[in-house]
Amino acid sequence: MQELHDAPLAPLTTFRLGGPATRLVAATTDDEVIATVREADATGTPLLIIGGGSNLVIGDKGFDGTALRIATKGFTLDGTRLELAAGEVWTDAVARTVEAGLAGIECLAGIPGSAGATPIQNVGAYGQEVAGTITEVVAYDRRSGETVTIPATECAFSYRHSRFKQDPDRFVVLRVRFELEDADGMSAPVKYAETARTLGVEPGDRVPLAAARETVLKLRAGKGMVLDPEDHDTWSAGSFFTNPILTNGEYEAFLARVRERLGPDVTPPAFPAGEDRTKTSAAWLIDKAGFTKGYGMGPARISTKHTLALTNRGEATTEDLLALAREVVAGVRDAFGITLVNEPVTVGVTL
Repeated sequence: MQELHDAPLAPLTTFRLGGPATRLVAATTDDEVIATVREADATGTPLLIIGGGSNLVIGDKGFDGTALRIATKGFTLDGTRLELAAGEVWTDAVARTVEAGLAGIECLAGIPGSAGATPIQNVGAYGQEVAGTITEVVAYDRRSGETVTIPATECAFSYRHSRFKQDPDRFVVLRVRFELEDADGMSAPVKYAETARTLGVEPGDRVPLAAARETVLKLRAGKGMVLDPEDHDTWSAGSFFTNPILTNGEYEAFLARVRERLGPDVTPPAFPAGEDRTKTSAAWLIDKAGFTKGYGMGPARISTKHTLALTNRGEATTEDLLALAREVVAGVRDAFGITLVNEPVTVGVTL
């Protein structure tokens, strides 16, 4: 277990932003993770859990406490059952399941971060969510002081949400278990229209696993959503805002604002999101509110490839990033009456 003091945290995040931690511990086993958490809890020391750092916005002043970087390793396949240690690199794990001929997470290729973060956010993209394949999450329960196994039915998964995100100070994810599908080398049914169109198939069709993964990687790269140290469009947290889910009344009020601002013939993106709920596109809202690709004059700007990504152009501070985010939130609210919600976790700062 490695331990550093006054340790920079920016290099551990995909934004490359944030000040130092008073103490940084890198744990390579579940026992080391648990021991570090127990020590922090026993001494009342603030604790920050870091996986792949792809969903963190850390304040410029850093973190006054112990930052625990989970660097555990473990990839185990038993038939169609997959177990991943929390520290496994997610996109590498997806590649290995595709190589093994197993379907279920192939459209989640290229998503930066660690396996342990996936159930927290209920990570999803291109028609798949981890909630569709997770069977159990093994976690350390800081309330009881025990390691617990939580079935998927008790994880309260919903759009970019879970019980782990709802109660962030209780559980530390150690391992995640999945049930994948052996479809003779074929993918799960393709659900996302853009993916199907790019593949030249109809939604619901299956394609070779490798083709599904490669197509998603290509689509993500075109939007700056695959990490590249030389490409500042990837110095981001991916999608910075979640897609708003509106009640029927909220959606009707939104449509009225759209007609007033853009004309009677403009129809915003709309997707069913449960009973009396409609999901619309945060990227569409941002663009139509006037924040187009590349927007911004300072070191923090909207990606030149995707309006939903806020980026560090190389010399930004966290405050630069937050100023841009606040400008976007205020602009969308003024234009359409919808308040965007940030997807990344903020540490020591608020939007």
